[in-house]
Amino acid sequence: MKVWKESQLTQLSDAQKIDTAYEMSLSFVKNLGFNFCAFSITSQARGKHCHKVNLNNYPCQWNEEYEKEHFSEVDPIRAHCNQSEWPILWAKEVFSKTPTLWQAQQEQGLRYGWSLSVHDKNGLCSMLSVARSHCEVTAYDLYKNLGYTMFIARHLHGLVAKDLPAPAKPDTEHLSFREIEVLKYSSIGKTAGEIARILSLSESTVQFHIRGAIRKLGVNNKIAAVIKAAKAGVI
Repeated sequence: MKVWKESQLTQLSDAQKIDTAYEMSLSFVKNLGFNFCAFSITSQARGKHCHKVNLNNYPCQWNEEYEKEHFSEVDPIRAHCNQSEWPILWAKEVFSKTPTLWQAQQEQGLRYGWSLSVHDKNGLCSMLSVARSHCEVTAYDLYKNLGYTMFIARHLHGLVAKDLPAPAKPDTEHLSFREIEVLKYSSIGKTAGEIARILSLSESTVQFHIRGAIRKLGVNNKIAAVIKAAKAGVI
């Protein structure tokens, strides 16, 4: 006989509607000992309009406060997940620069948990969080259950992604050889001065190529240009 975890995950993998899959995920997460489960995904790169999915069983008051106070703009968990798929435990130290957010979150019973994200080749990023009001999450708890939450995150992500319009292919073909070269060195942490010395160029010339790449890729800064070029397979 299948154990309950395997049985529930099999049922979840068969779910083809995001709302149904989320409810099944919430039930699974509760059986793991967590009160809350949240899944969100935002796409601004697909089509003309921003596509959002935000499913959670957080207290209504918390959802309202989070939006009213614009916490998403300073949330260190969201910032981490936007940049990395590595799971992150909720801890006071993580919120050291945003104590107001940490305190407000604690007051709503969102005390212990972790978040992880899924980034796909089309630039779509989603975030899954599990949390509870009591009992601190240890490293053992995280790694014991990490595989399950990764499965859930990827399944929910896939259900949303398949219903979105096909993304426009990043327009990177027109990047010059020098712009690509400069982005490659930038991706491994080299500064403009260091790149200038490596390529025997002036620092102002390196900056010129960086600005050119930023403009052509339609982003706002060097880091975003590196990320977009990497996702497109240019670097």
